[in-house]
Amino acid sequence: MTSAIHIDPEVDMNSEKMVEIIIHFKTQPAKVAIAIAEMSGLPLTLDQAKQDVEESHSRFQEDVERYLGQNQIPYSINHTYKTVFNGVSMKLPGKEIIRLLQSNEIAAIYANKEIKLIPPPKPK
Repeated sequence: MTSAIHIDPEVDMNSEKMVEIIIHFKTQPAKVAIAIAEMSGLPLTLDQAKQDVEESHSRFQEDVERYLGQNQIPYSINHTYKTVFNGVSMKLPGKEIIRLLQSNEIAAIYANKEIKLIPPPKPK
C-alpha cells in the first residue's frame, strides 16, 4: 500500500514536532482528468470530473478522522487544492504521517516550503 506513495526526503517522519506537508491526491484535477480521458478516448464530463475531485476530498477527510482524529492525534488541514493540483496542505506531528499512509487517496507527500525563482539578470 505505501510502496506507491512518494515521500519527499525532506519530510521528517521521525519528529515529535508539528510538520507542514502537502499531500497530493491520486485523483487528478477536473481539467487534467478530462484531458487524459480525451487522449485515451474515454468519455468524461466536466461535472463528473469535478465530482471525482470532491469525492476524493471527502474520502481523505474520512481517512484523516479515522487514522488521526479517532486516535486523538493533533492535526490541521490548512488549505485544500482542487484546480491545478488536487490535495491538501496540513500540519501534524511528523511521526504520525505513517498513519496517513493507510489512505488510498495519497499519491505523494511533500514538505511544505516556499520556493522562490531568481529572475535572470537583465541584459546589459
